[in-house]
Order: sequence, then structure tokens, then C-alpha cells
Amino acid sequence: MLDTALFPLFADLRGRAVLVVGGGAVAERKIQALLRAGALPRVGAPQLGPALQAMARNLRIQWLQGSFSEHWLADDIWLVIAATDDAITNQAVAAAAHQHRLFANVVDDAALSAFHVPAVVERGPLQIAISSGGGAPMVARHVRRRIELMFDQAWGQLATLVGHRRAAIRKRFPDMGARRQFFDRLIEGPLLDLLRRRQDDAAEARLLQEMADAPTATAGSVVLVGAGSGDPGLLTLNALHALNRADVILHDRLVSAEVLQLARRDADFIEVGKSAQGHSTAQEHIHALMLEHARAGRQVVRLKGGDAFVFGRGGEELQFLRTHGIPYQVVPGITAALACAAYAGIPLTHRDHAQQLRLVTAHCRDSLDTLDWPALAAPRQTLVFYMGVAALEKIRQHLLAAGLPASTPFALVENGSRSDQRVVRGQLNTLPDTAQQHRVQSPALLVVGEVAALADELHWFGAPPLHAPETFSSLSAQTSPPTLADAA
Repeated sequence: MLDTALFPLFADLRGRAVLVVGGGAVAERKIQALLRAGALPRVGAPQLGPALQAMARNLRIQWLQGSFSEHWLADDIWLVIAATDDAITNQAVAAAAHQHRLFANVVDDAALSAFHVPAVVERGPLQIAISSGGGAPMVARHVRRRIELMFDQAWGQLATLVGHRRAAIRKRFPDMGARRQFFDRLIEGPLLDLLRRRQDDAAEARLLQEMADAPTATAGSVVLVGAGSGDPGLLTLNALHALNRADVILHDRLVSAEVLQLARRDADFIEVGKSAQGHSTAQEHIHALMLEHARAGRQVVRLKGGDAFVFGRGGEELQFLRTHGIPYQVVPGITAALACAAYAGIPLTHRDHAQQLRLVTAHCRDSLDTLDWPALAAPRQTLVFYMGVAALEKIRQHLLAAGLPASTPFALVENGSRSDQRVVRGQLNTLPDTAQQHRVQSPALLVVGEVAALADELHWFGAPPLHAPETFSSLSAQTSPPTLADAA
């Protein structure tokens, strides 16, 4: 299986020679596809199957009779396909193509192939290609079957209709943003339904009316989007919609790569993250970027980890946009306290343990000194500290001094909801030592309270919680979950 992703490519083979080595049923399928694409297949094989023989007689293909020879790779060959049942021949074809700097596909051999032929859903000129990188073709075929159900023939008719009017559409909407918004409205409107009912004249009239009515320039705006804690499955539908319409995405450092991959590929991605250590983007500069791109008529997404209104300065950014007359919208995200606790198996409230929830930021020393620590040390509540990894010793000192018992459970959730999530468990008096032992790094969320101990019993995502050896034996005696011995 390939270690890296393939570069997707649709090749224009009209009137271009393609060498196919092999004369059996597999070669025939490849040749049929090449003919549909307008290619000029040359088929090299000692013998041809009946269908290929008929094609050769009708001059639809050129037959090179005999065993593979490197001179078949003439200067006018564009692609090579090896479709024989002989591994040695296939290897020779791949090696010769490589020497001639030609892309070769060896059927059912991903390692020898320089390009792969994907599973394809065809709807007229609209083609949707699916590839598994050559490692799992049956998975690609299964995905193809699902996509077949999602896109009916009306999509092909739409592609044909729009293709005929492409020059007029580009002339009417020279601004790319306005053109994109026109197509969004077009596809979301009744045009597809008209095509499904074969009301072709009405569909074309609707297209022309939409072209006439749509604005030719866009007004810039900003959408403040909460990206959640990292798992792209936690994005809302509105967040996905905004990401797919964005011209510019100003994203925080902690927004996961998996979330960014769901955005428009041709959008401009600008990292504007803040970090307690290392490079940070000043808030004033973020304001200036939003203003610059929105005033240029672009659709801007300000993408923040978690939720923009929970320790995310979202309110400050909206106040700035309102002052400068920039239209804005807000798409909430699942804040880290909810997502990380849920993925660690920690209910933030529980009838037996916690009737209150407090969200606290520990971003800097000043914020810690201004907190009401006696109130935070009250019983039967859950404390969730954001951005607290660098201040664990201070948090422990303040809570102990305010009267919170040293045995109070804590949980540190590192990279919550992501594939590399870790949960570190212990008691308050060992908080900084346990974190140091396990080398806990930011981003990590700290949960303090009786509910934190439930992570040992209720964990479901990733590995079981980790513990410090000196506290593990007593905790094990209290909870005795079947997987804790392995976790230690």
C-alpha cells in the first residue's frame, strides 16, 4: 500500500496514443474506457480476445502482435497500461515506462504503478473519481455505489447546461466571489428539479433569469466559526457550509488539520494562532486581516478552536467588526470542556457528585490571582481549567489553600477528541508531579472534581487513563476497573 496520497488528475487523451499490453478481458475493459475518452489505443499482445480482434479489424485499435518489446514505447505514446496475467511481463513494462518517463499503470499492482485508474461515477460530462491509493479497490467500489445513489442523471444535465453557458457566465460575473455565489444559489434552487422532470426549456430559462438577477459583485462578510476540539465529526452543518464557501480562512494554531481539510481547497489559509510560548499573532493584526479581506469583497471565516465565545475573544472580534460596519454571523462550536470531557468519559455534572460546573481560564498569572478560590473550592462541583498546563503548580496551591481536599480527583485530557488523545488521572496533591511524569503538553484540559475519577470507569475513546505509580494502587482499590492494570 502506498505511504503517500496520490495526486488526482483527469487526463485529456483525445487523439493521443496509449499503449495497452495484454489482449484479454482485463485489457478489453481498459481499452473500452480509453476509447470513450477519445484515446488511440495500441494493443500489444501475442493474441487478442474476440472483442479486441473485432476492434482491430474495424481499425478502432492498432494491434502490435507479439511479446512485449521496449520499441513499442514510441515517442508519441502518452500513457502505458500493463494488463497481462504474467508478473514478469508486467514488471518489464513498468520498468521500461519508467526509463522513458512515461506514466504506467499495472493492473492490480499498486507498487509498480505510477498512476492508478480510479472507480468512476459518470453523469454526462460530470465525473466523480474515487481512489483508495491502489490498496483497497473494493472499498473504492463500495464508495462508488454510495455516490451513485447520491447523484442522479440531472447532475450531468446541469453540467451540460452550465457548460454551454460558461463563457456568458464568466462575462456576467467577472468577480470570482460573485460567480461562486451565483452557482451556490443556482444549485440550491429549482433548476435540478426542472431537469429531473425533463423540462429543459424551463431549466434554461431559469438559468438565464438567475444570471440576470444575481449581483455581479460580492459584499464581504465574516463568519465566526467554532471548530470544536479537533475531531472533524464534531463540526456542525453550518460550520461545514461556511468552510465550503470561504474565500479566506483565518484559523487558530490549534484547529486540527482534519478540520482544515474539510474547507474549500482553493481558499486562502492564514494561521493567526496565539501561543504562550513561541510565535503569536497579535489580536490587532487579526482584526486588520478580517477588515482587509472583508472590505475586498471576500467571504472570511474566522475559525477558532472550541467555541469562539468561550475564552476565544469572539466578543472582541464582533465588536471590532460592528464598529467598522462589516456584516458577520456566528456558528457555535463544541467547546473543549464539553468535547474533551465527553471523549474522556467524564460527565461534567452528576447527581451524586456535582451540581455545578465552572469554566476557568488559567492563561496567565494575573488571571489566576483574580479568581475567587474559596468559591472554586466549594464541594459538589466540577472545575474545568482551560490553558492551564503551565500553571498546574499554582492551581494546586490555590485550591489546597482554599480548602479543597488533597484527595480530590483530577483528570488532564491532552489532545482531547483527537487520535492521539491521552488522559492522565490522579489526586490534586500530586497534580504537577503526575503531569510532569507523563510529560503532559498543551493543548490539555484540566478537570478537577469527583467526576474526574469516573474516567477510570467510563473511558471509551483511545487508551485507558494513565496514573502516577505512587497513587495508582490506592485508586485501583477504590474503583477496580478491569483495564487499569494494563493502563499502569
